[in-house]
Amino acid sequence: MSLRNRTVLVIGRGSGIARAVALAARAAGAEVVVAGRNRDTLAAAYPDSGITAEHVDLADEASIAALAERLGSVDHVVSTASARARGTAQTLTHEAVLASFAVKAVAPIFLAKHFAPRMPADGSFVFFSGASARKVLPSMLAVGGTNAAVDAVVRGLAVELAPIRVNAVSPGTIDSGAYDALGDEAKSALFANREATSPARRVGTVDDIAGVVLFALDTTFLTGVSLAIDGGEPLV
Repeated sequence: MSLRNRTVLVIGRGSGIARAVALAARAAGAEVVVAGRNRDTLAAAYPDSGITAEHVDLADEASIAALAERLGSVDHVVSTASARARGTAQTLTHEAVLASFAVKAVAPIFLAKHFAPRMPADGSFVFFSGASARKVLPSMLAVGGTNAAVDAVVRGLAVELAPIRVNAVSPGTIDSGAYDALGDEAKSALFANREATSPARRVGTVDDIAGVVLFALDTTFLTGVSLAIDGGEPLV
């Protein structure tokens, strides 16, 4: 694979999708840098000497610029980060909505601003959208709006940064730990509904997503698209 001996920056938690992506990139031969708000927690999550941890706050452009300055050149940047803003128009707070857009839709612009000048022409970015950009779901108003914004930003950046490639991965329901806060009963009910109604007849796994991220990093004729890895959920 073309990731061998390349440097991949993965922004997100030390678990779930971010962890699966980091480990998959490392297994493909990349040197991996993981970054998030808690550097010590990230460092403890990855004992592999080929995976190093850094601090970044995606809501702060100065923090993004400082990370780019510390790392110098990288080949690929993947951001899985999000700030959840679930709720209806009547229950959402101003702060939660702004945080959702800042971390997931605005941060890609500033990651591109500060990292693209340091990347090779065959480098790439992968950002995360989501199925709620394509299907209206209860209490997902701000999440859906954020994801739709990511899709638009990706298309614009793909044109502006060419030949550096820019793509998005757009998951459906993934068993990543993100639904654990619902409690066992509610989570089981949600997953049972998805398994019964989606054309794939199952929920996704973090490995499903990691494999698609590596595909996006490695496919040099792919840019400006949002890859829907959702088991066909928006179809029903």
